[in-house]
Amino acid sequence: MTADVILRVRGLRASIAGQQVVEDVTFDVPAHGITALLGRNGVGKTSTLRAIMGLIQRHGEVRLAGERIDGLLTHRIAGRGVGYVPEDREVFAGLTVAENLALAERGRHPRRDLVAALFPDLVARRAQRAGTLSGGQQQMVSVARALLNENRILLVDEPTKGLAPKIVAEVAEALEEAAKTVPILLVEQNLEVVRRLAGDAVVIAGGRVVHTGPAAAILDDPGMTRRLLGVHVDGIPLDGADA
Repeated sequence: MTADVILRVRGLRASIAGQQVVEDVTFDVPAHGITALLGRNGVGKTSTLRAIMGLIQRHGEVRLAGERIDGLLTHRIAGRGVGYVPEDREVFAGLTVAENLALAERGRHPRRDLVAALFPDLVARRAQRAGTLSGGQQQMVSVARALLNENRILLVDEPTKGLAPKIVAEVAEALEEAAKTVPILLVEQNLEVVRRLAGDAVVIAGGRVVHTGPAAAILDDPGMTRRLLGVHVDGIPLDGADA
């Protein structure tokens, strides 16, 4: 493991209810910036993140800063410094914003000032029940929970899915700021967000990695974008996949 790699995945395979969803995934995540995990719908991107976190049955090798974590339970992986922002937000609807954030805190020095600076709207709504927030506000709670702790890497799954353009921009800005202090592995279908945030990209097709390299090399090449992602360069789907 070289010093500039924070996460190394080798031969990762995963299944759900006996069905193989990740076939053979191998890639590295640099110890800085944002790496996008790309691909058409249903190719195994979310399952790859879930497998890294130990949320589904998996085999293969996953190393965090050189230490194998593929044999650990999910809470142990989180304790090693892997933050996870799930696709469906998964806030505690009956608890307030403040209570949702408090439950996520690990250690003695949570980064409350950082969260408050990035998400001032959450400070104003700290006493509001999370279930009454808009989808965008719930997404901010989900991202904020991960940023509270001194994580070594963040796994962020579809943070802008279903959000209004204004909220998409706010979430992207927060991730851009967060990436100054922690590397991020990002699953994202909004290619404009990927273009803004990602330095590197890993493309999955059929549960396997089919391309790695600079994100711009894919997004600036219409033929490659169409072949690998199934979208025009302007983001219009070709095959029914979300852009």
